[in-house]
Amino acid sequence: MTALARPTNGRMIGGVCAALARRFGTSATTMRVIFVLSCLLPGPQFLLYIAMWILLPSEKHEAKANAAW
Repeated sequence: MTALARPTNGRMIGGVCAALARRFGTSATTMRVIFVLSCLLPGPQFLLYIAMWILLPSEKHEAKANAAW
């Protein structure tokens, strides 16, 4: 498994589904379908997506942080 960071390539909106797909070894399309289907259920899916968009670092920022070490 890789570190959880939003990729710079393969984003649709914020890159959250692409980051989760990369982390769990699935395709980004599969993760997006799972997210859309989960939106049919009651719950805070959109709020979690927005929170992850804000909290997850972008891949380019993570590379800069690792270069400093």
